[in-house]
Amino acid sequence: MKLVFATHNDHKLHEVQQLLPESFELLSLKDIGCFAEIPETGLTLEENAKIKADFVTQTYGLDCFSDDTGLLVDSLNGEPGVYSARYAGGQKNAGDNMAKLLSKLEKKDNRSAHFKTVIHLNINGKSFAFEGIVEGSITESQQGNGGFGYDPIFRPNGYIKTFGELSAETKNAISHRGRAIQKLVDFLKNSTP
Repeated sequence: MKLVFATHNDHKLHEVQQLLPESFELLSLKDIGCFAEIPETGLTLEENAKIKADFVTQTYGLDCFSDDTGLLVDSLNGEPGVYSARYAGGQKNAGDNMAKLLSKLEKKDNRSAHFKTVIHLNINGKSFAFEGIVEGSITESQQGNGGFGYDPIFRPNGYIKTFGELSAETKNAISHRGRAIQKLVDFLKNSTP
């Protein structure tokens, strides 16, 4: 069965393909000839994930899933949230985003935060949603060069290292995206022949 992952990120595509049953052939947006930047106009992560999956299903008539992820900081009322990728502007620069967040947290004692990933799946004419959350805190400075986005300043609860310092294997086992993808994989394994 062919299933489109609404992403242009080949690394993310390969990572998910390894988790899916062999009966699934995972395709990227590039594989189906979609080079458009699908606008994320939703006010929540759930809405943005749905917008992307629905765009592919309605435009190309294919079963599809998409994800949207945000970092939510408690003392900033959930910022950057749905705007995580473009927190410091439309250029979507991770360094700028981290600098802005660290600056806003400078005088805050409460640095607790969580990452949340929402996956929206359109398959066989039906829609499903899955989410993964990991709790943690924001460090006072960047630590580590691994991962991407806010990983060098996010320390998951129970660990002394940030996502930027943990191995990819460890991070994927405990991360918000890993948890959401595992729910998707379990659903697909149990609901398809």
